[in-house]
Amino acid sequence: MYLIWEAFWELSVDMGVYILFGLLAAGILHQIIREEWIQKHLGSDTHGSVFKAALFGAPLPLCSCSVIPFAAALRRNGASKGSTLSFLISTPITGIDSILATFGMFGWVFTFYRVFTSVVIAIAAGVLMTIFEPQKTLKKGFTFTATAPKITPMSKTEEKKPFSFVAIFEYGLVTLLGSFSKPLFWGLLIGAFITAAIPSNLHELFSDNLLLGYIIAVAIATPMYVCATASLPIAASLILAGVSPGAAFVFLSAGPATNSVTMGVVKSLLGMRALVIYLSVIVIGSILFGALIDMGFNTLSITMNVNLQEEHGIVEESAAVLMLGLIGWHLIRGLFQKKEKSCNGGSCCS
Repeated sequence: MYLIWEAFWELSVDMGVYILFGLLAAGILHQIIREEWIQKHLGSDTHGSVFKAALFGAPLPLCSCSVIPFAAALRRNGASKGSTLSFLISTPITGIDSILATFGMFGWVFTFYRVFTSVVIAIAAGVLMTIFEPQKTLKKGFTFTATAPKITPMSKTEEKKPFSFVAIFEYGLVTLLGSFSKPLFWGLLIGAFITAAIPSNLHELFSDNLLLGYIIAVAIATPMYVCATASLPIAASLILAGVSPGAAFVFLSAGPATNSVTMGVVKSLLGMRALVIYLSVIVIGSILFGALIDMGFNTLSITMNVNLQEEHGIVEESAAVLMLGLIGWHLIRGLFQKKEKSCNGGSCCS
């Protein structure tokens, strides 16, 4: 039990800064980007909106956790399910910081391949989402709420409010975080359990059977939290330990794209069908493109310039405390609101 709680804290420390950054960045996004623009480019059930979402998200330096608030903001402001899912996948796999780091460690061919495949996987998931769950295009003057598929009309005379730092914090830390605080908490617990259960001699789990190596890589990477940049030294160490470059690529692709936290949020935000498409496309796409790596590259030169033993400082720990405190506040507030609603309905005792 101690190892699980220790892993829970370490996971919170790893993710806290990115989650808070994503929340505040989403608050800024909500201030500067008009809802009409989002509805115009990402709101329709077309392949074009899916392509735009994938390309728009690919260079953003956001991990699989900090992308959650951005995706929630897009969805709240009218983005379609397909474009939201496409954005959720393409953004965390790459980013300008990860692209540069990949180039320095693996070279430009591998870097281009990583970026290209992330966009392809994201587009495939988004297109499948629009095919299997089509929805009517949002009309101007309507917005989605992140906690329910309900559409609420806006006043025609409502004007865009001036830029406000208070509104940034209110939107990011209250509105958005409150919409997925519960799946975030459970995702942290599940992720901590998985992290504590993974053995330290990870590379010994991979055998000479390439397909088995891919399956093991994706099984470990899918529920595990690791950002695009942090996954690079892990992948490099796997290759140096004898794992095939394709299996390491599977980890690079599936690891940043998803984790137990994002899974819960995808289900809460977009529904079970979206979660099935999300996981299926990432797993199949990562294995497919990983196999192509082993078929196309006989050798892969690696320059290790990254410290594998990363230490956390007061900033990361403070961010973790703040994030957990906000999650706890939202959970407690949700319980009181549920109890109050139950009392108002006449079903509770004094």
